[in-house]
Amino acid sequence: MNRFLKLVNFEFNRFLKLYLVLIGMTILLQMIGVILESRHYLSQVNQSIYKELMPKQQFLEQFGTFSFSNIAHSFWFMGPIALCIAALVIYVFFIWYRDWFGKNTFIYRLFMLPTSRLNVYMAKATVIFLCILGLVAVQLLLFPLENRIVKWMIPNEFLSVLSLNGITNIDYLTILYPSSFLEFILYYGGGMIAVFMVFTAILFERSFRIKGIIYGILYCAFSLFIFLAPLLVNTFLLKNYFYPLELFFMEIVTGLIVLAGAIWTGHYLLKNKVRV
Repeated sequence: MNRFLKLVNFEFNRFLKLYLVLIGMTILLQMIGVILESRHYLSQVNQSIYKELMPKQQFLEQFGTFSFSNIAHSFWFMGPIALCIAALVIYVFFIWYRDWFGKNTFIYRLFMLPTSRLNVYMAKATVIFLCILGLVAVQLLLFPLENRIVKWMIPNEFLSVLSLNGITNIDYLTILYPSSFLEFILYYGGGMIAVFMVFTAILFERSFRIKGIIYGILYCAFSLFIFLAPLLVNTFLLKNYFYPLELFFMEIVTGLIVLAGAIWTGHYLLKNKVRV
């Protein structure tokens, strides 16, 4: 366990500089977005009510009140989130390939450490998961601060105040902040299963080179079919026979099968097939 934790710490430190850049960029751009979107709404208020002499009630009927939803659907807010997601998706591949294609073939030293190669595999996956949770936590901490700035800038008569729970229930944010533990398992568990699948597909490519790309694609397709099997059977063969909760638990079972298969296959490839 001690060696595994050292590997996790080592892998995290290699990503730390970029990770801090992502966090800093998210904070900066979203704060700018909160201010700009609030000022834009206030300029509408000023133009319509105080210059064009539109009645306040008519303005509210036409433009509505300002809420955190206005900010959450702006480029300044969605852009950093999308960029962080894209960066982590790219890093799922980069976390492996940099060890093979760097200035020094670092994978030689990594695989010669006095620990199981599976620990290397699991450490990389753990870092990805921790980084995802870290970014989600930073965003959660930003919400109250951004909400306070909105309250400070927008007069109460033009403001619809959203609680933290209300903010996290804004359409796409419900994926980042599930409202129940079962949804958390569904979204984040499914995401991590996808990460393990990609890891194992990469190891297929590293083991068999050109043929490995085909093997990796076939492996991912087969794993995805196993994972979706209950939904496919229920939809096309049984005509919606199962209840949603029954389907959910069947998906958990198939997900665990796919996860176990990815880890076992990855371990086998690392131990017997991967060429360094």
